[in-house]
Amino acid sequence: MTSSSSTLPSPRPEADRRRWFALAIVMTAAFMDLVDVTIVNIAIPSIQEDAGASFGQIQWITAGYALAFAAGLITGGRLGDIHGRKRLFLIGIGGFTLASALCGFAVNPDMLVASRILQGGMAALMVPQVLSIVHATFPAHERGKVFGLFGAVVGLGAVSGPLLGALLTEWNLFGLEWRPIFLINLPVGIAGLILGRRFITESKAPHALKLDLVGVALVTLGLLMLLYPLIRGRELGWPLWGYVSMAGALVVFAALVAYEKRKTARDGSPLVELSLFKVKSFAAGIAVQTVFGVALGIFFLVWTLYMQIGLGWGALRAGLTGVPFSIAVSLAAGLSVQKLTPRFGRKVLQAGALIMALGVLIYIWESERYGMAIASWQMALPLVVMGVGMGLIVAPLTDAILSEVPREHSGSASGLINTVQQMGNALGLGLVSVVFFGTMSDHLPLAETGPAFVDAFQYALVWVAVVMTAIFLLMFALPKRPAQHVEGAETIEAGPVKEPELVG
Repeated sequence: MTSSSSTLPSPRPEADRRRWFALAIVMTAAFMDLVDVTIVNIAIPSIQEDAGASFGQIQWITAGYALAFAAGLITGGRLGDIHGRKRLFLIGIGGFTLASALCGFAVNPDMLVASRILQGGMAALMVPQVLSIVHATFPAHERGKVFGLFGAVVGLGAVSGPLLGALLTEWNLFGLEWRPIFLINLPVGIAGLILGRRFITESKAPHALKLDLVGVALVTLGLLMLLYPLIRGRELGWPLWGYVSMAGALVVFAALVAYEKRKTARDGSPLVELSLFKVKSFAAGIAVQTVFGVALGIFFLVWTLYMQIGLGWGALRAGLTGVPFSIAVSLAAGLSVQKLTPRFGRKVLQAGALIMALGVLIYIWESERYGMAIASWQMALPLVVMGVGMGLIVAPLTDAILSEVPREHSGSASGLINTVQQMGNALGLGLVSVVFFGTMSDHLPLAETGPAFVDAFQYALVWVAVVMTAIFLLMFALPKRPAQHVEGAETIEAGPVKEPELVG
């Protein structure tokens, strides 16, 4: 099938250079999103102290972003399919930059929470376009190179976020305390907006689609009904309405499935492409991605609270302590995609789950053994083991999920995979109320705060280890090897289109 030059990159050398510039721009946007999550985690104690935020507000600063991101991702992907991925990317990065400014100039915790929710909503417009632009621009034979670059970006984002957050918080630039962690997005976002207009090629879905507003409403309502009671439940004493709301979320999701089936039969423009779940690799991978998001949501928040409030460390020490983890993720992610997965397939992901669980168990043992006297260098071993495990999972999992997804559903698929990842993350952040704060008293004497946080950290890590074991078992449903992008693939000027996408 031949497509217009407005939709697909030309094979000419100058166009080839343009697509690599476009890749750099969208990778920078994905990097900005990755950094924004980790940079906030490390600054949470400073925000709590300077802004007077409660533990509930702290959860909302992190979970509110994840919730808005999750609720808007499918819609963002579909809007890109309909109105153009370049257009939605530019709107998203512009809005993300504006929301970052509002976060940086927030006058109280409530304004910060609201700005973070807006920031998550803008990220939901931006990130699916990153995946779809790459999907539409690069042929299948270049996926190894692109995924290798993505692994490096994931690692760099993981390294840069905590360090950047720690340095900006410690430096207290112009007396702004934690605010520069958000304001740093402004020059990056403005540059991305200007360069994106010049170098990114517009692309849309090959068939005319319509936005499913009822589907958008049902997805958003279901996620809110599930996650809001989890995040607020402990603060409010776990009221009955919370349990009713979470049970009602299941009814809403069932109604969503029924409606989307009718919508597909009526006009072929559903918000959620249910046909994607008939692809075994996609359905199984979505389950793994959701549960993996839960584990990460729990770990990263309780880890920050453990080091900075429990152990009393400064932001810079906490940030530097995480460097071995970040480097291990980066190296293992690149190695797994380019070398290990093509040879060993699914076993690489399963090994990653077991290695990460092992690292968690080592961390529990060391935390219990050394207590409040634990040093940063003593954490290096479990963090490197965990980082290797995570790196073996994060990049090849994307390939395994999306290897068989047709190009015409790229926006919907990328929105779905990011939605469940963020939904899992928000669910994990919500569960922090149960597995971390739920183990300690609301009013601890100062002398008991440290030991209580250490005990709560160990308890939360037990749950992370259990979740990683569940992920190992779920991975048996993945295909032994990702499908080769050849049979039945629709072809275009640039080559086969069943191209894997990147996850932000």
